[in-house]
Amino acid sequence: MVSSGVPRTVKAVDTSELIRLDAEAIECGLNRQHGAGWLAAFADPEAVHYLWPVLVHRTAHRPAVSPHWRCMLLLTVRDGQQVFSLLDVLPASFEDLPETLDAATKTEIAHRLEHGGLLTQAQWVDLNP
Repeated sequence: MVSSGVPRTVKAVDTSELIRLDAEAIECGLNRQHGAGWLAAFADPEAVHYLWPVLVHRTAHRPAVSPHWRCMLLLTVRDGQQVFSLLDVLPASFEDLPETLDAATKTEIAHRLEHGGLLTQAQWVDLNP
C-alpha cells in the first residue's frame, strides 16, 4: 500500500507533538486533520502515537503545501483504545521527527495499521458521543 516517494518508516510522537502536527495541517488547509481541539479533547495525553506515511498527496490549487504526505495514524484515545486515523503532514515536519523505533516495532505497527481490524476514529466517535 505504501506509495513511492514517501519515507519507508514509522515514527512515534507524543500527544503534544501530534496536536502540533494537526494544528499545522489545519493552518495549511490540508484535508486530513482532526479539527481544532479534537485531539486535545480525545487523544490520551500520556500516550505515544505512531505515524506511517503511505501516500504522496499533491494539491495543484495549493502549491505551497504540495506535495505533502498522507500518514496512517495509530492513535491512542482517552479510554486507552488504539484507533486508526489519517493525518496529512508536511515532509519537513515529518523528517524533523526523531527516529526512535527499532525495525521490528515499525513492522508491527505497520502491520496493525494495515491488517489490525482497528476501529476508525469516526467509528470510535460514534461509540463515544
